[in-house]
Amino acid sequence: MSDVQISHDKPVATQVTAALRDAIRFGSFTPGLRLSEQEIADMLQLSRQPVREAFIRLSGEGLLEAWPQRGTFVSKISTQEVIASRFVREAVEADIVRLAARNSTTALREQLEDLLRQQEETEGMDASRFMGLDDALHRTLAEAAGRAKIWLYLQKLKSQMDRVRYLVAAELPLQALISQHRTIVEAVVAHDEDRAEAAIRLHLKQILNDLPQIISAYPDYFNNEPE
Repeated sequence: MSDVQISHDKPVATQVTAALRDAIRFGSFTPGLRLSEQEIADMLQLSRQPVREAFIRLSGEGLLEAWPQRGTFVSKISTQEVIASRFVREAVEADIVRLAARNSTTALREQLEDLLRQQEETEGMDASRFMGLDDALHRTLAEAAGRAKIWLYLQKLKSQMDRVRYLVAAELPLQALISQHRTIVEAVVAHDEDRAEAAIRLHLKQILNDLPQIISAYPDYFNNEPE
């Protein structure tokens, strides 16, 4: 957070919200951590008001929890929300890749292959960098499908899923995910809608396989929710 630059030419509370959201998504602020409005405001050289607004927005997203007389804490990861957001992503992105495959161009192939090359250079890459490249690939597919706004809607739904994706990227080998990305890209550039859909569905189910291992490695990060 200390390296976040706030521009006063844009809505300040929106920028603070995005910075705090990323700090939670990428593990800088871990589940259970107590946050202080004043400390965040001092760190960003702001008044408390935009920080308070950001806290309220992130509480609405389930990323923060405010407890009277105790303070505001980074929420634990909701496994139910992870599973629900994954389900929504699969349903939406299955249609997105079909459209991307139908509309595939040489320019799209070059964009996707460049992103794959960057992902393959993952040795020594931090997890947040890989996640950025992962998001870039999915966003590029949505744009190619003419559904860029849908990707913006998905961004709002998948914060809990992103927290698990960060832990996966930090703890587990990434080659399987990169291989899945390559299969998706190959199908899209070949205009093979059926294979592209099957590949994206398999890819987005991977988190269900990884989740038990991540919960076992970080039990204090997750809510103990009933099935």
